[in-house]
Amino acid sequence: MFSENKPTQGSLLLSEPFMLDPNFERSVVMICEHNGDGTIALVLNHRSHLQLSDVVEEIQNENFFLYIGGPVESNALFFLHRAYDKLLSGTSICEDVYWGGDFEKLVLLINEGIIVPDEVKFFLGYSGWAPEQLNQEIEQNSWAVHRSFDPTLTFLTDGEDLWKQAIISLGPKYAHVANFPKSPDLN
Repeated sequence: MFSENKPTQGSLLLSEPFMLDPNFERSVVMICEHNGDGTIALVLNHRSHLQLSDVVEEIQNENFFLYIGGPVESNALFFLHRAYDKLLSGTSICEDVYWGGDFEKLVLLINEGIIVPDEVKFFLGYSGWAPEQLNQEIEQNSWAVHRSFDPTLTFLTDGEDLWKQAIISLGPKYAHVANFPKSPDLN
């Protein structure tokens, strides 16, 4: 089995190296909510070509990239941050990582340069699983569940590097997986 851990809020899901679903190829996914109603999560490493200023006209700073959080509600905007001391809002999902918060205040803090790009990540859409669906995918070895990671991983911007670092941080049993080619038939 690729993963023996059970998913919980604040866990990372790391896709197996040869996942065919383009929504989750080499993905690192942060679980924001996991309960009897299902799972809501955000893909941390699929950066789009858009910036926050492209979709929120009040934003004056062009250094905040948008990520594709998943295939559900792809026109909705979500965010994770590690700036609770400045924003004073958001739901804690793991150590030093918060989901959502006061968006109007966030816009002001960004425009004033008080919150910088490595403190917040923005997402279009989210990923969702029905009750037990994620557990079935984990049992089928589609995902490894990572529960004891350095929270700074959440805010890395290089997609492939984030996936590799997250896999390596699972420990020696998994580290070799980080070097698997994307397409084994090209090896």
